Amino acid sequence: MSFFFIEYKRVRFITTVFLIPVGEREMQPGQMGYDRGITVFSPDGRLFQVEYAREAVRRGTTTVGIQVEDGVALVVDKRISNDLVISSSIEKIFQVDKKTAVATSGLFADARVLVDHARVVAQINRVSYNERINIETLVKKICDYKQTYTQYGGVRPFGTALLIAGVDEDGAHLYETDPSGAFQALKAQSIGMDRDEVQDVFDQDYREDMTLDEGIELSIKGLNRAAEGELDPRSLEIAVITKDEDFNKLSKERIAEYLEKIE
Repeated sequence: MSFFFIEYKRVRFITTVFLIPVGEREMQPGQMGYDRGITVFSPDGRLFQVEYAREAVRRGTTTVGIQVEDGVALVVDKRISNDLVISSSIEKIFQVDKKTAVATSGLFADARVLVDHARVVAQINRVSYNERINIETLVKKICDYKQTYTQYGGVRPFGTALLIAGVDEDGAHLYETDPSGAFQALKAQSIGMDRDEVQDVFDQDYREDMTLDEGIELSIKGLNRAAEGELDPRSLEIAVITKDEDFNKLSKERIAEYLEKIE
């Protein structure tokens, strides 16, 4: 009997070592296994796969949006460190329609899927009602789509957050969407790797009566602080939408002019 008891303990020990991933050894015993399925809540009400998707966003490029009275701007630091990379081939800001744009942080491939979905939704609204889609309605439809990927088995959450900016009959708008499908309207927001540094600049210097040019300069100032003064104009991507002008991406020369003003 002693022989069989010792053999059982040995096999059990080996099974435990090889079946528990390294990351889960650091979890509390009650949390082990709850991060393996998207449809399972942990006892404290958490969906670990959604939290991992948020971590992918926190590791992404720093993306900024700012809303002012006469329009909205999106600014992204693409952080291109290799001189052999053609900067224009890396796109972080996408046009949805004439008055709507999306900037991303996180998994780029996931963002493209959401952008394509947003464009289809906008076109369906145009064909059905012969008018541009309301910005808030578009945001809700995108977030409804994202939320379904947190509720059913066999899928995973989108590892990307979006800043959705646009102008409609109600004025200029800026929204942030979360991998969970949640969203909020904001006046100025940053997502991605150096979010906190940029947000500190917004908290200190944002004013509701700013012009669009001042808003762009403030956004670049925040990104420049996050980059510790080493912001490269080749890595910057800026798009603006105003009440009078449709979606427009700024040229490298125009971006360099903004960067010179804050240095």
